[in-house]
Amino acid sequence: MKSFSTETDINAPPEVVWSVLTDGSTFTDWDPGMISLDGTIGPDQPLTIYAEVSPDRAFKVKVSTFEPNKKMVWSSGMPLGLFKGARTFNLSPNGSGGTHFSMNETFSGPLLFLIGSTIPDLKPIFDDFAAALKQRAEAAVTT
Repeated sequence: MKSFSTETDINAPPEVVWSVLTDGSTFTDWDPGMISLDGTIGPDQPLTIYAEVSPDRAFKVKVSTFEPNKKMVWSSGMPLGLFKGARTFNLSPNGSGGTHFSMNETFSGPLLFLIGSTIPDLKPIFDDFAAALKQRAEAAVTT
């Protein structure tokens, strides 16, 4: 298994953070790693993502878990589970009226030993995402 993660506290309630995370039409406005996101972020919905990490490649994922204001998972993979990826977004109240946000992506499957070496270090990209989400959600509270 190979994984990457980030976390931060956001001075906005989970409902506000969730609204930012599930508005795919605005991702390119605030997410520095996003080139485009096609599709509707909702239960069992397919998404096509183009990201700075690999601008010529479409990442096709499915929203496999959708628990409003709490958790969302974007999943993808090869047939028979030969290679799988899952990006999990978690939100929880932080006790001070804000949100503790965490995100991780885990790659697994029998072909990971071949594909894993082609996956770049996503930690800096994840940290940038969390910082941008924080800025966007906090700005939504003050406007």
